[in-house]
Amino acid sequence: MMNEKKKVAIIGAGPSGMEQLRTFETAERDGEQPVKLVCLEKQSDWGGQWNYTWRTGLDEYGEPVHSSMYRNLWSNGPKEALEFADYSFDEHFGKSISSYPPRTVLWDYIAGRLQHTDGRKYVRFETVVRHVDFDEATQTFTVVSEHLPTGATRSETFDHVVVASGHFSFPNMPDAPGIETFTGIVSHAHDFRGAEGLADKHLLVVGSSYSAEDIGSQAFKMGAASVTASYRTNPIGYDWPKGFEERPAIKHIDGNTVHFIDGTSKHIDAIIFCTGYQHKYPFLPADLALSGPNTVYPEGLYRGVVWQNNPAMYYVGAQDQWFTFNMFDAQAWYVRDLIVGRAELPAADERAASIAEWRARFEAIDSVATEIEFQGEYVRDLLRQTDYPEFDIDEVVSIFNSWVEDKQVDIMGYRDRCYRSVITGTIATKHHTPWLQELDDSLERYLSDEVDLSVGSDFGLTSTAR
Repeated sequence: MMNEKKKVAIIGAGPSGMEQLRTFETAERDGEQPVKLVCLEKQSDWGGQWNYTWRTGLDEYGEPVHSSMYRNLWSNGPKEALEFADYSFDEHFGKSISSYPPRTVLWDYIAGRLQHTDGRKYVRFETVVRHVDFDEATQTFTVVSEHLPTGATRSETFDHVVVASGHFSFPNMPDAPGIETFTGIVSHAHDFRGAEGLADKHLLVVGSSYSAEDIGSQAFKMGAASVTASYRTNPIGYDWPKGFEERPAIKHIDGNTVHFIDGTSKHIDAIIFCTGYQHKYPFLPADLALSGPNTVYPEGLYRGVVWQNNPAMYYVGAQDQWFTFNMFDAQAWYVRDLIVGRAELPAADERAASIAEWRARFEAIDSVATEIEFQGEYVRDLLRQTDYPEFDIDEVVSIFNSWVEDKQVDIMGYRDRCYRSVITGTIATKHHTPWLQELDDSLERYLSDEVDLSVGSDFGLTSTAR
């Protein structure tokens, strides 16, 4: 251990930043006191994307709104695949809960993990990072930040910067011929805040990934007259219920009529572009900023976290994700160990060789199953570098594969399935109301034992939960 504490800035207090905070806070509680820590968070509370706000576009300070969360969002993946290795859902809630909880429940879980720590004391809320620069001579970063309520600015120096600000806040918004003539509502998934207003409307979601799937399903659930998903290359391909269909790319738009390249057309009242997000870090100069497409192995990062061109900078949670909270944990643990000297950072040429090897494996991915397996191996590699608690990676991969199959079988009912916890062995409890009928996502309603349990009592268990 070095005698002089290193100064570390964490940018963002979403799940990735919270988990990075916890790694250092845990070491401090163990008596190590390894670093001087500051976390800078633009929002008024931690949780990142999991913080719901009614605002879209710009917030009350004129800053781009960070969160893409909307009312009645439920997890679209089993909680058993993201469970923290050292803090189970059973421990947090004191009982078994369902495999697919709503946003409020997941926020409570990730926040609850830090409620008995002093991690919050390191966070400066409502503080936006304006610029980061690196001085070659001093080998330090200068971070300029602004406290939004007062406008007060600070310029501070740090030995390390951890970028944990996420990459689902700057939407990729394509054009469509004739869209300027459309007389309905046009938005991006980032600005979607609820489907109640789409009742009796004809919705077009543009895209073929999770946002299109989930927002389309939410609109169907809330009574849309019809939902059409437009795909550029391949359809989503599920067995959609009546009133939900897929069509190929938009050819042109004429008023409220959308024409597709297969020669068909349809009256549409609202268009939501579910076309993904950009890696965008407006506070970073080009030589420090990750760019490129959203993938499970972004270029330029050693072991997915160390910025190859400046190994004093780290990214946590920058990957496209199958694994989420537990992967962020493993990344944050490894970053902490590198900073405090528990783990050794290889030389630049060895890091480059590792990046090339992983990129070759990434480029060989040819299916969803192999992409899930790839990310499982990536997390396993991170676990080997530290003493982070082991968990059954193979079982998590199995859960993901079963989840993929569940959606193929019943896209509107897969959230009613139950899985077994990899951490505790507990089988999830059936939620008292089937997802398609559940219109209340509050924590109180979700955890209530007073709801009529006879509704939807014929849920099934997946094979992995038997």
